[in-house]
Amino acid sequence: MGFGRDVFEFLKQASVAHAKWDIEMSLSIVRSRKKLIILGLMLLPIVLINFAFAADMIGGKTAYAPAFYTTQIFVVSIFVGLAAGLITGCIGAGGGFIITPALMAAGVKGILAVGTDLFHIFAKAIMGTAVHKKLGNVSTKLAIAFLVGSGGGTILGGWINKTLYDTDPLLSEMFISSIYAVLLGFLGFYALFDFISASRKGETGSGHDAHGGSSGTTGLATSIQKVKLAPMITFDEDFVPGGKQISGWIVAAGGVVVGILAAIMGVGGGFITFPMFVYIFGVSSMTTVGTDILQIIFTAGFAAVGQYAIYGYVFYTLAMGMLIGSLLGIQVGALTTKVVKGIHIRGFYAISIIAGFINRISVLPKKLVELEMINLDMGLCNRIEFVGNIVFWIVVAGFGIWIFSKFFGNIGKLRQEA
Repeated sequence: MGFGRDVFEFLKQASVAHAKWDIEMSLSIVRSRKKLIILGLMLLPIVLINFAFAADMIGGKTAYAPAFYTTQIFVVSIFVGLAAGLITGCIGAGGGFIITPALMAAGVKGILAVGTDLFHIFAKAIMGTAVHKKLGNVSTKLAIAFLVGSGGGTILGGWINKTLYDTDPLLSEMFISSIYAVLLGFLGFYALFDFISASRKGETGSGHDAHGGSSGTTGLATSIQKVKLAPMITFDEDFVPGGKQISGWIVAAGGVVVGILAAIMGVGGGFITFPMFVYIFGVSSMTTVGTDILQIIFTAGFAAVGQYAIYGYVFYTLAMGMLIGSLLGIQVGALTTKVVKGIHIRGFYAISIIAGFINRISVLPKKLVELEMINLDMGLCNRIEFVGNIVFWIVVAGFGIWIFSKFFGNIGKLRQEA
């Protein structure tokens, strides 16, 4: 149980770190008139596609994509982004984990959902990132070693997804769904136990503080820094006399892990970089923030363009729709945290993640039957998948309605605070 709780805390902090990045990028875009104009120009091709090229194929020759563009699929992408943004803004974690499962639940093939999510993250990173004082804390050597590793990792992760898809699209679907089922199941049920425990103890807490924090250098980080395998990288000289040291090979290995996860899951790698640097490498949070900003841009960009877009596995229209929806959702969600109880937010965090788990695990019986790995009645498999979809969308819609009701119900109070 101790090991399991440590893994859960790591994943929980990873989810929180990714949400903080997402919120910061979104606020940077919304508060800049120039960036909003750029966003409008990025949306222009969607209008042109709608009126001029409605019957053309979107994607490469071997990519699975809608045979024609419709306004409906664009609206669906906005709602997916809106739901993810509401969860991210209000809960402070978890929103990024439901985008790929939500796209797959809406009928988008897994490899296209992953590539599109990566492109959406890359677009947000490019638009939202400003060269500000945080980047002054970047350790160039740490960043280079990590990016070398993450670049190799994205190639490997992209190769795995493309190979599985080329072998059998059903195999790719099952693989991506299984990865998400394991991650969301582990994270969701531990979050549920944490919520139940907090409820019994009468804890309330505030929205974004509900997920804990970090302090000091962990024992694991201390042990890893003692490994003297050249080249050694010195970092945090501004915070520790003489700085700390870590092997460049270890940092690169961490980058490989992040790159693989980013390319396979479509999450950009940002969700795991922060806890990896802080808890495993022992890097200060100040240095980590700047390095994480850079790695998300390069890792997500290289994976999105180099591993998916050039093969036709990015649905540009969906990416832009999700970007619009998430910008709105994060604003509303972040404001709503001021008028809802933290314990309620913790509960919705657990429920939303478990709903994603149910959705992904519900498709596995059908995939296994279609791959002739098990023998079950296809009608039963279809009903299981249908129930999984219904549960997921009911939870997502219910959460959205609850947030908007709280937002509009307390809009006067929120205006006064503003």
